[in-house]
Amino acid sequence: MKKYAYNEITVMQYIFLIHGAQVGIGVLTLPKDLALVAGTDGWMSIVLGWMMAVIVSLILVKAMSRYPEMTVIEILELLIGKWLGKAAVVLIVLYCMLAAMTIFSYAVSLINVWLLPQTPSYVVVLLFIIPACQVIQSGVRVLGRYSELIFYLTLWMPIVLLTMWKNMHWLHLLPFLKEGWKPIVQGTPSTILSFIGFELAFFLYPFLQKKQYAALGIVTANTLSMLVYLSVTLFCFGFYSPDEITQFTWPTLGLWKIIEFRFLERVDILFLASYLFILSTTGMPYMLFTVFSTTQLLGKQDHRKHLYIFLALILVAAFLYTPSFSDIQILVKLWNKVGLVVAFGFPILLWAATTFIRKTPKEQKA
Repeated sequence: MKKYAYNEITVMQYIFLIHGAQVGIGVLTLPKDLALVAGTDGWMSIVLGWMMAVIVSLILVKAMSRYPEMTVIEILELLIGKWLGKAAVVLIVLYCMLAAMTIFSYAVSLINVWLLPQTPSYVVVLLFIIPACQVIQSGVRVLGRYSELIFYLTLWMPIVLLTMWKNMHWLHLLPFLKEGWKPIVQGTPSTILSFIGFELAFFLYPFLQKKQYAALGIVTANTLSMLVYLSVTLFCFGFYSPDEITQFTWPTLGLWKIIEFRFLERVDILFLASYLFILSTTGMPYMLFTVFSTTQLLGKQDHRKHLYIFLALILVAAFLYTPSFSDIQILVKLWNKVGLVVAFGFPILLWAATTFIRKTPKEQKA
C-alpha cells in the first residue's frame, strides 16, 4: 500500500494546487512593475519568466522522481544526514511560514482598504481563519479539491474582462521592442517572482496518483499562470497610457472599476470578493506545508494540533499588531528574495544531490 494513499490527489488537483499557489499578489501588481522597468514591452518579460519557471519546474520533477514515495523532508534527511536534514527542514518551515504570513497580511489589508475599512484587522483575520482551518485540517486531498473548485468558480472573470475590449487602445503596445531587448530582460525578474509557487511540487509529488504526468501537470500549471498574467497585463497596457499605469498601486483593480452593467455597477467589489478566494488558494498550501513540515520534523503523524497552534498565533499577532501597507510591502519584498532562492535555486541543488549522492532508504537505516 502506498504511504500517502489516503491523501492522494489527481493530476487536475495537482495542477490547480500549483496554479493557485502562483496566481496571487502578482495579478494586482505585475502590470505596474513591468511598466516601470520595460514599458509596454513588459508583456514579453512574462513569456521569458514562464520559460525559466518551466525549465526549473522540470528539474524539480526530475529530482523528486528518484524518490517517488518520499517527501522533500525525507529526501533531505536521507541525502545529507539526520541533523543537517532537520536543519534544512527548519529553513523550509520558515520559508513556508513567511509566504503564508505575507499572503495572509496582504489579503487582510485589501479587505480593510476596499471592503471593510471600519472593521478591526483581527476580526477579519478571525473570519479568514475559520474556513482556512476547516480546509487545511482535512489534508492535501481536500485542499486540492478546494483549489479545483475555486478555479472553476472564477472562470467568469476573463469573460467579464473581455467586455473592456471596446475601451482598449492597442496602439499603446506599438512599436514592439521600442527600446530593444535590454528592458525586457531587466523586467524578467519581476515575472519570475510571480511564478513562485511551483516549488510546492516538492511536497505534492508523493501525493500524486499518476506520477508519470507530474512533468506535464507542472508545465500546464505554469502555462495557466502565464496566460492569466499575460491577459491581465495586456489589458492594463491597452487601457492605461504608458505613463498613467505607473501612477496606480493596483492597476488591475482600477481596470475593474470601469466595468459596469445595467444590473450591477460595482463590478470591482464582486471581483475583489472573488479574488479573495484566489488568494486563499495561494496562502492555504503554504499554511498546510508549514504545519506538515513541523509535524514530520517532530516525528508526528497528525498535523492538526500544529495547525491549531499556528492559526492561534496568527490571531494573537493580529490582535497585538496591525501591519501598515509599507510593512506588508517589506514582507512581500523579503518573500520575493527568499522565494527566488528556494524556488529557482533549491530544485537545481536537489537535482544535483539526487544525481551524485545515490542513497536508498535501506542504506539510511543501516
